Amino acid sequence: MLTLHYWPTPNAHKITLFLEEAAVPFRIERVDITQGAQFDPSFLKIAPNNRMPAIVDAAPVGGGDPFALFESGAILLYLAEKHGQFLPSDLRGRHTTLQWLFWQMAGLGPMLGQNHHFNVYAPEKIPYAIERYVKETARLYGVLDKQLSQHAFVAGNDYTIADMACYPWIVPHKRQQMALDNFPHLKRWFDAIRERPATVRAYAYGDFYTPPAQMTEETRRILFGTK
Repeated sequence: MLTLHYWPTPNAHKITLFLEEAAVPFRIERVDITQGAQFDPSFLKIAPNNRMPAIVDAAPVGGGDPFALFESGAILLYLAEKHGQFLPSDLRGRHTTLQWLFWQMAGLGPMLGQNHHFNVYAPEKIPYAIERYVKETARLYGVLDKQLSQHAFVAGNDYTIADMACYPWIVPHKRQQMALDNFPHLKRWFDAIRERPATVRAYAYGDFYTPPAQMTEETRRILFGTK
């Protein structure tokens, strides 16, 4: 059995997308990041960067002790290789998929995360920061839209871990001040993934959580500082 240490963040949704698509049995261990559970010593043994998500695989390939892994991109790659799904086996297909996975990890996620921070969470609205990250979000959406004008999915004609990595970061497009109608190829792709049965199941794991109407200073300190 695989254990997913989880809170419904974009990076954690990536993993439930894979697990549902691949029909991998797993259990969820909730880590309430609004209450500082990500700083618990037992969790830090698994995920020293105190971020979502992390996994513990009790039955790793080759046997041996349970295998713990953090970082969503690394987890997606591990799962794809273990289960032989959603990562092409040919050289070109594999590395095309990996380049878009790394693009998401290095660019799309961090930049959109800063968009969320300055648009939604920051106690002070800083026009320069908001404009900077909204413009960068639009640029990255444009990169994705152009790629999707040529292919059904991010890395080609097949659904892969590159799509699973990117999709959760597009879900909150409204709070990123993005209109999907301005990116028609991205919108077509987004709508197609949203309607996949596995996507619906993957997102249902987060239904227990309702974001607070107003963030307190204590919650902000826990989320964006070091407890």
